[in-house]
Amino acid sequence: MSEQVKKPIKIMETVLRDAHQSLIATRMPTEMMLPIVDKMDKVGYHAVECWGGATFDASLRFLKEDPWDRLRKLRDGFKNTKLQMLFRGQNILGYRPYADDVVDYFVQKSVANGIDIIRIFDCLNDLRNLQAAVDATNKVKKQEGRGHAQVALSYTLGDAYTMDYWMDMAKKIEAMGADSICIKDMAGLLVPYKAAELISSMKSVTKLPIQLHTHYTSGVASMTYLKAVEAGVDVIDCAISPFAMGTSQPATEVMVETFKGTEYDTGYDQNLLSEIADYFRPYRDECLANGLLNPKVMGVDIKTLLYQVPGGMLSNMVSQLKEQNAEDKYYDVLKEIPAVRKDLGEPPLVTPSSQIVGTQAVFNVLMGERYKMATDQTKDVLRGKYGQTVKPMNQEVIDKVIPGEERITCRPADLIENELDKLESEMAEWKQQDEDVLSYALFPQVATDFFKYRKAQQEKVDLSKADTKNGAYPV
Repeated sequence: MSEQVKKPIKIMETVLRDAHQSLIATRMPTEMMLPIVDKMDKVGYHAVECWGGATFDASLRFLKEDPWDRLRKLRDGFKNTKLQMLFRGQNILGYRPYADDVVDYFVQKSVANGIDIIRIFDCLNDLRNLQAAVDATNKVKKQEGRGHAQVALSYTLGDAYTMDYWMDMAKKIEAMGADSICIKDMAGLLVPYKAAELISSMKSVTKLPIQLHTHYTSGVASMTYLKAVEAGVDVIDCAISPFAMGTSQPATEVMVETFKGTEYDTGYDQNLLSEIADYFRPYRDECLANGLLNPKVMGVDIKTLLYQVPGGMLSNMVSQLKEQNAEDKYYDVLKEIPAVRKDLGEPPLVTPSSQIVGTQAVFNVLMGERYKMATDQTKDVLRGKYGQTVKPMNQEVIDKVIPGEERITCRPADLIENELDKLESEMAEWKQQDEDVLSYALFPQVATDFFKYRKAQQEKVDLSKADTKNGAYPV
């Protein structure tokens, strides 16, 4: 028998970002990460995802940590491994579209502080909302020789999302100047045989490496990875076992074992992975004990496949109904979600489109009349403020919710003036490093509170005794 052609599958490790974002609301502090960096650096991972997504907000808001400081410390520890972040296109890591100069500066500073791979996505898969971030990454790459722009497509189901759609998107992403493509299956909707078809189809039209990201929510993720690897996917996203499964990713060690001795063998050392798992296990137990890790998120929720609703969106909806004493309306709302999604042009359901569609569906059911009341975000989607959807929006709904208003058809960020200088002047008194202006840009209030806290720590001020009115601080 002839020698197998080796095609080792690469693994991106998510324990320092998406795994804890998915299971414990992004609450893992930096000091929990640093002691294990040395061992993680020896594995030979394709990359370690450690920044972006909700880590920025959570660091400032809940952990009272500077996210830039976290990145620098991790960069310092990882000598041989690429570091990756998640970036929401024109929204960066915030919840509104920003001017191009802010996007550009954020990319520049992310790479300067240690990020190698920037995974960029948009909740509508509107590629116009990703172009500025891709261009910024390519500009830095030209100057610094570092930086990789990966465009992520939010995977979803619906009439518009045919194989031709995904193939067409792959070609466009290559033409945009991206370095690789990620299929971002945030709700665990991609089933095994579909994954094989999707990867083969996309591979037939692009030379770019393809990475697959999914969540275990619906219970099929490991099988999806198996079929995707056989179909030629280049990289899969996994989490070390104590923070794997449930709403997180398949377990790293399981996937390494699965491909052992085959042409896809990763070559990773299971003993080393086992030491990394041993390190995180007590922390997982602590999170279970203090309630940070709810056992509910560890199971399989097949409703995800039935209703195509991501887990976070489902729990959000249940709590909204609880507040209104309307839990009996659960199935009515579930039926209404696909209808609202269709009205809004069939967007993928991922932050923030998932919350917008879910909340509007709740209103429609509780009010007894559809769109009798529309949220500001629903209005903004209909106005075109978030970008273009794959299918046209429902004209009757547009006429009812925003009658007579002019809609945006250009790239929404074209209407935003450069804003870096203005932001800089607003927060000048707090600035201690260039990066502070970016923290402020994304979360003005939260960042300002953090800057005050940081100053107090530096000056060892007792804020409870501080006489802020007269500016007298007892040290």
